[in-house]
Amino acid sequence: MTLSKNAKNAIMIGALCSISYFAVYIARNILSAVTPQMVELGYTEEYIGRISSLYFVFYAVGQLINGSIGDKIKAKWMISMGLFGAAVTNFVFSRVTVYPTTAMIVYGLTGFFLSMIYGPMTKVVSENTEPHHATRCSLGYTFASFFGSPTAGLLASFLAWEAVFAVSSGVLVLMSVAGFCFFTAFERKKIVQYGQYKPKEKGSGNIRVLIEHEIIRFSVISIITGVVRTSVVFWLPTYIAQYLGFSAQTSAGIFTAATLVISMTAFLAVFVYERLNRNMHKTILIMFSSAAIFFALTYFVPHPVFNIIFMIAAIMSSNASASMLWSRYCPSLRDTGMVSSATGFLDFLSYMAAAAANLIFANAASVIGWGNLILVWLGLMVIGVLLMIPYRKLFK
Repeated sequence: MTLSKNAKNAIMIGALCSISYFAVYIARNILSAVTPQMVELGYTEEYIGRISSLYFVFYAVGQLINGSIGDKIKAKWMISMGLFGAAVTNFVFSRVTVYPTTAMIVYGLTGFFLSMIYGPMTKVVSENTEPHHATRCSLGYTFASFFGSPTAGLLASFLAWEAVFAVSSGVLVLMSVAGFCFFTAFERKKIVQYGQYKPKEKGSGNIRVLIEHEIIRFSVISIITGVVRTSVVFWLPTYIAQYLGFSAQTSAGIFTAATLVISMTAFLAVFVYERLNRNMHKTILIMFSSAAIFFALTYFVPHPVFNIIFMIAAIMSSNASASMLWSRYCPSLRDTGMVSSATGFLDFLSYMAAAAANLIFANAASVIGWGNLILVWLGLMVIGVLLMIPYRKLFK
């Protein structure tokens, strides 16, 4: 079958964005992957929890700021500067961890630089590809983001934690340069163009338009799934070590395998979405329902093997709901001219929720126990189910 020009362009744009985002997620998951190593060397979970929470705050605020800027500045500048800045701060962090305040600020800046990427990336995809191609492109770099976790775990399994940070920084620099060059080439060939869609109104008019596009409902979805896809996954290696009783090295290996499976979520999401006649709302409802069931099984089945299987299935189901949010809903805002701003806002909510959850989980694990934390995660999925029930259809 011969591909159309639009399809070929979409593949090239999607591939570039996916590879760039893969580098981002290697960097983002490094601290999580090396946490067991750092704890064995004397760093406390509370200290690492504070660092990761500040990172999420910087990332969240950065999404709000950079999302808005991304609607005005070319994506190649935002993405390349973000990747390069994160490479520098990521490397510096690994050399200053004995200075807590400095380490927290530096790692927070890593989050800010990485926040320069997703909004502009989603905007450039939505404005330069057809809607069905945009969904697949977005799912492509969503898949790449999930694949970054097992890569980070794999590095942590073979390298000392400082070396893992150095490698990830090198990858970020490489992608910064390559991304800038490829985007420049795409611009010259008019594969990528900017400013094709602009907001029709300003101020409160923009807010009204977004409300009409269900921004409130999807804001809650962003918060719920943000806790699971970011904070729960962050603490997964520690959960495996402490709750299930595995060593730090074994936990890193299990984390690698688990996140490798979780990286298939994008394919699960699109499979269910296509089988439901591309009904985004129904897909999210089914995925939240599945996540609730699997978290319940995680709570009631303590056997390590089955426990890990159910936990992975729960995370995948929740992440599939998130995939619909980022891969279907955000690109659908193309005609509003506010894709980057809206995506940045939703990501801001997602990571502020993750930041709060990280602080809570770091202390709650020792106070109320991992078992009760599973019930908290179950409760979040139930909220998601209630949010997506089509009440109007039920009561007609």
